[in-house]
Amino acid sequence: MEFIRGIDMIKEDFELPDRLVTAIFNTLFNRSAHRWYIKLRQAHGHQSWTWWKTQIIKKWANDYWRCKVEKAFESAKFNSDKDKDLPWLCQQKDRLTAFYPDMSEFMIHRTILRQF
Repeated sequence: MEFIRGIDMIKEDFELPDRLVTAIFNTLFNRSAHRWYIKLRQAHGHQSWTWWKTQIIKKWANDYWRCKVEKAFESAKFNSDKDKDLPWLCQQKDRLTAFYPDMSEFMIHRTILRQF
């Protein structure tokens, strides 16, 4: 997942300890992710980044989640009257990258353009 790769890179680049990395979760997560985080944090206390990484993967990197994102991608049709082009394109690109992380930029753009 892109989120996990990003945290891993920041942790490595700045040589951050786990406590500092996991301390930002309370402000980083919002809505249902924040409720999920608070529930786990209260139940398990302070945990390492490795532990949190495992929990995030269990929660969001599963077949149900992938299917949900894929359906959202397929059902999102660009409407020039209501959609702004760049935010719509970025959201579609994020969705494709989420369930096909190894897809090339060329294939991402080609797949999105086929929706028009």
